[in-house]
Amino acid sequence: MPFVPVAELKDYVGKELGKSEWLTIDQQRINQFAECTGDHQFIHVDPEKAKLTPFGTTIAHGFLSLSLVPMLMEKIMIMPQGLKMAVNYGLDSVRFIQPVKVDSKVRLVVTLTDATEKNPGQWLLKARAVLEIEGQEKPAYIAEPLTLCFV
Repeated sequence: MPFVPVAELKDYVGKELGKSEWLTIDQQRINQFAECTGDHQFIHVDPEKAKLTPFGTTIAHGFLSLSLVPMLMEKIMIMPQGLKMAVNYGLDSVRFIQPVKVDSKVRLVVTLTDATEKNPGQWLLKARAVLEIEGQEKPAYIAEPLTLCFV
């Protein structure tokens, strides 16, 4: 992850920080997520039944695609120099726009939208994270993740 001086954090607000590498969402990943969460709805784990739906195939859980935010942001999201630790502080909003079909490639586009010092040595960074689907006009989702940074 790129580090910037605390005094320069606000200079990045409103700027696109970058795009992640493409990641293929395969059936194995979907099945593993179903096992971890107990969400075995057929649209995710039963290819034969899923063929009969409007999607024509299995789709990733919305929360599976959302759970990829930290991993996909890791090499893109700026962090303040002197960072001791960063924690997920939540999301201001999430809108699932279209499903991610099995074997689709996705990538995250990250824009910093706010940088606020909540307390001395604690910076709250807000981003706009758009999960693009290769070959699709509309993204899978638009989210606003929050990261609390301790310096």
